[in-house]
Amino acid sequence: MVQWDFRVGPSSTHVCPVVDYSVAASSFNVPHIPVPSWSCCLCFSRLTLTLSCPMDLKNFPMDSQTCIMQLESFGYTMNDLIFEWLDVGAVQVADDLTLPQFVLKEEKGLGYCTKHYNTGKFTCIEVKFYLERQMGYYLIQMYIPSLLTVILSWVSFWINMDAAPARVGLGITTVLTMTTQSSGSRASLPKVSYVKAIDIWMAVCLLFVFAALLEYAAVNFVSRQHKEFFRLRKKLKERQRQRTEDELAQQGLLFQSYGLALSAGNVPEMDATPVFADLPPGLGFYDIRRRFVDRAKRIDTISRAVFPMSFLMFNVLYWLTYKVLWHEDLQAAL
Repeated sequence: MVQWDFRVGPSSTHVCPVVDYSVAASSFNVPHIPVPSWSCCLCFSRLTLTLSCPMDLKNFPMDSQTCIMQLESFGYTMNDLIFEWLDVGAVQVADDLTLPQFVLKEEKGLGYCTKHYNTGKFTCIEVKFYLERQMGYYLIQMYIPSLLTVILSWVSFWINMDAAPARVGLGITTVLTMTTQSSGSRASLPKVSYVKAIDIWMAVCLLFVFAALLEYAAVNFVSRQHKEFFRLRKKLKERQRQRTEDELAQQGLLFQSYGLALSAGNVPEMDATPVFADLPPGLGFYDIRRRFVDRAKRIDTISRAVFPMSFLMFNVLYWLTYKVLWHEDLQAAL
């Protein structure tokens, strides 16, 4: 409801526009009624408006928005017309008003926004509505599912390293799930050039599940290094059999590795490989295999502690930054 109060001086006659909104919007009936010099005119107009509000989504979905509505004179300068706010009850909001995603705060900023153009100075008033987003929907639909997906990816650390189909299938499933959730979170939002809070959350969650998949690749690689070791040793034995005792003596340089007599100038050294550098010579097949399997198991054991602790630290920093520190800065700015 918009209200105009035209007060008339004692020696003038004012014309009050009365608008009949019962007709079509394109053909307003605006009769002009003379007002005596000893009276005033109080006019009411009811408007139904659909307004847009530019938003800053850097803190989405924990953001607070300030929406400004301005009322400006179009045809009359301030010499003819001046808008002023009432002292009490200037802006009234229905008590049962509810918004799907926002909470409308009680405080409202009333002010003036006088416009200066080439044709003169025009009266303008503005009101600021402070909206705070409710993140219950996003907490249930995005944050909790992505959190559970990350935790699910850690289950692979407790699965036997020999169960490759189970661990690979679990890792790929969690990666695809996080990719789908990340795409769904951006589907209903405008495409902006800056990074939102939920984008950081989804990106880090995707990074954790992808790292869990790579962790098994590292475990599988280390657990199979004993096969590479014995393949190399078998190759060296075959080369040794192809040389006679006399040819090795003429070379002058002999290399002893794991009980094998080799020519250092023609055969690569196993000790030069970092993976095999700390293996003592003379170990049997099962001893060497157990050493590499123990290394792979140690990676799983470390990952069981490193991944949850890292994700917990990220959660503390994330919620402290966006829910506490940034929220306090916005409140101070308002």
